[in-house]
Amino acid sequence: MKNELQKLKKEFIKGLEEIRDGVQLDELEKRFFSRRSGEMTQIMKNLKDLSGEARKEFGKLANEIKREFQELIEEKKTELEKEDKSGLSSEESIDVTRPKLPQTENGHFHPITIVHNKLEDLFTSMGFMVLDGPELESNYYAFEALNIPADHPARESMDTFYIKDHSDWCMRPHTSPVQIRAMQKYGAPIRAVVSGRCFRNEATDASHEHTFYQMEGLVVDKDISIANLIGVMKELLQGILEREVEVRLRPGFFPFVEPGFELDMKCLVCEGEGCGACKHSGWVETLPCGLVHPKVIEYGGLDPKEYSGFAFGLGSMRLVMQKYGIEDIRHLHSGDVRFLEQF
Repeated sequence: MKNELQKLKKEFIKGLEEIRDGVQLDELEKRFFSRRSGEMTQIMKNLKDLSGEARKEFGKLANEIKREFQELIEEKKTELEKEDKSGLSSEESIDVTRPKLPQTENGHFHPITIVHNKLEDLFTSMGFMVLDGPELESNYYAFEALNIPADHPARESMDTFYIKDHSDWCMRPHTSPVQIRAMQKYGAPIRAVVSGRCFRNEATDASHEHTFYQMEGLVVDKDISIANLIGVMKELLQGILEREVEVRLRPGFFPFVEPGFELDMKCLVCEGEGCGACKHSGWVETLPCGLVHPKVIEYGGLDPKEYSGFAFGLGSMRLVMQKYGIEDIRHLHSGDVRFLEQF
């Protein structure tokens, strides 16, 4: 037993000298002290097989070695922590003769971030607040308070990501829930935009992603009309794209607006000729919009007889594609450095 303990001590000291980081130290500690298979643990278990006097003698020796091991482990942990804080180990020093490291390029913003920053600057210049909202949303704010009935297809799992075993919660399918939250918190008049990620159970292709970015806009005041909506939308597109943009307005049905419209812009990637980015139509669906439905204004805690408003949901990733001539939306989340270095 003594020889076994001395052999174990030599192995432990040797292993400790080879330690260079916390992971290796954890592995060494498990090797010797794991409750089930630790080498020191096994020796302590074997003491029960010895006679009374031998058990007392070797038990004392084993406990002393065990305490010594534990003290050495704590000392090594302290040493490694000091190295992490200083950035240099005790054996390292600065070599002033070493050539300087090659200069690396500074990082830069992702194209989605660039466009969102510009959008927020543009809207704040027009007196809008910039708000945020939760990505995990309740059915009430995601659907019910937006006048979306229980049998609407958007509420099916084929379109929306629901939380397992919590069917009242989902990953927000749009930024529109913040419309209700904003009216409840700030009342009216209000001008606000909300930008952030949304999630839909979507088949991906050149113009669709399951995780995407939107910018929601809301204006509520007295005597708001469609003319106000169109004026803001044109200012938005020209401001961010820095060029004249041809747009068209089509009737569209959305439960939270009445009347509702689809605002399309002529594709700037192909100049209206047709490509993957515009589904070969020459036009890009850019802004579902319309006048806020009276029931939505009621859910927001306001009187629809006194107030009216307009709202829009901008697919900002598609706007990024138009601004930079990107033909496939999947590039934006690909993480391909060759793609990102262009911006």
